[in-house]
Amino acid sequence: MNSRITFGYLCDFRNPPPWHRPWADLYAEMLDFIVHAEALGFEGIWLPEHHMSDDGYLPSPMTMLAAIAARTKRVKIGTAVALAPLYHPVRFAEDCAVIDILSNGRLEMAIGVGYRKRETDAFSTPFRTRGSRTDEFIQIVRRLWAGETVTHESEHFSIRSASIMPLPLTGHIPLYIGGFSQRALQRAAEYGDGYHGKIEGWDSYVEKLRALGKDPASARIREHHLNFFVAHDPEKAWEELGPYLLYGSMAYSKWLNEETMNYDVDNLDLIIQPMTLEEFKASGRVEILTPSQAIAYVEDMLARAPVEHFMMFVPPGVPLARFREYAELFASEVMPAFQN
Repeated sequence: MNSRITFGYLCDFRNPPPWHRPWADLYAEMLDFIVHAEALGFEGIWLPEHHMSDDGYLPSPMTMLAAIAARTKRVKIGTAVALAPLYHPVRFAEDCAVIDILSNGRLEMAIGVGYRKRETDAFSTPFRTRGSRTDEFIQIVRRLWAGETVTHESEHFSIRSASIMPLPLTGHIPLYIGGFSQRALQRAAEYGDGYHGKIEGWDSYVEKLRALGKDPASARIREHHLNFFVAHDPEKAWEELGPYLLYGSMAYSKWLNEETMNYDVDNLDLIIQPMTLEEFKASGRVEILTPSQAIAYVEDMLARAPVEHFMMFVPPGVPLARFREYAELFASEVMPAFQN
């Protein structure tokens, strides 16, 4: 278990219609923000993945990770999460190895099975078998990273004498497993280097490790909070950020409601109904805290689980020049409390 928590940002590169700007400008501004975040002392930049989204939700995280690797020097980079059923394991292993080298060993990946049938349909991947496909995918990828020559025949893959070159710098890239279902937690315990998700899954994850005969002390968790921000004046910050946060949450809500019959989570509270801005504010789903409140929040989280990394969210559509001030405040008044 990690004794020190680090902090980072999840960047989805969305370009919402209400605040649309030229794509090249958005990508350049986000890369500049990432470089600035690294300079402030943040230690992780993470990219999600979705497809066929009207706002251009990042569909190609591997390409963007290569760009980030070239622009940064120290910060850890990776996916959170890549949709494993949409990848061939040989191509995934190769792409990761190249990015790991470009970043000088800073790549750390998180994968999940996804929940949108529309996405698996577009990639000619059966939705109902995405779990078993991902289990095999993980094992193949790990063997390729280790330098093995892999032959694998199954319902999902027909691979003959595959190997990759170059290899990752250390022969291993950390691979976290994301998701909210009990099966996702089982997959994290069985195949992952850690769990990427919510702290509510910690106890179950540890129990599943123990049931597999693994040392619970090896358990690793990364927490993400899509609606967590720090400001000296939370009410003023809400007025500024609220519309962007509502947009982001309602976009996820729309997807989840479309996929209710397919979505294998145990907590259907994740599926929320459309709300007005005031209803969203009253829902309690957004945490805008003062620096001292944020420190207390993180301390309480660490008392519940040894979270090694806490990732926050860059809201879709927010003016990045303005959002820098939120990152700067967090870096100057919250992070020092957790630096050993």
